[in-house]
Amino acid sequence: MREKSKEFAFPLMIRESHIDTLGHMNNATYLEIFEDARWDLITKNGYSLAEVHRLKKSPIILEINIKFLKEVKNRDNVIIKTQCIEYEGKIGKLRQALVNSAGEEACVAQFTFGFFDMVTRKLILPTPEWLKAIGVN
Repeated sequence: MREKSKEFAFPLMIRESHIDTLGHMNNATYLEIFEDARWDLITKNGYSLAEVHRLKKSPIILEINIKFLKEVKNRDNVIIKTQCIEYEGKIGKLRQALVNSAGEEACVAQFTFGFFDMVTRKLILPTPEWLKAIGVN
């Protein structure tokens, strides 16, 4: 894939459980929220956890690069934007951005990922169903 896929939006209100003792979102929570947004995306595109177990093929994260740019505080309304920016052979790159209510990117992350065969325990080429799930058509 040489072109970027469709961008998906996942709205969310930051809750008390997301906040650390400094009064802003905890760094580890960003990864949890980004994962929630990815599962929402692939589930809505037909590749739910049930499909992962049925087909025994799953996404797998290989690397994460994350940048914290602005504070995110309790009860902030944010949008997680997710887009597959590259998929060559067995390896893909996904960009996620947490955008605050002012429209600023408060955090950006790039995930390097693959598609994993749970039986052979190896990376495999993406299937058409998986490509559809991540918005690559």
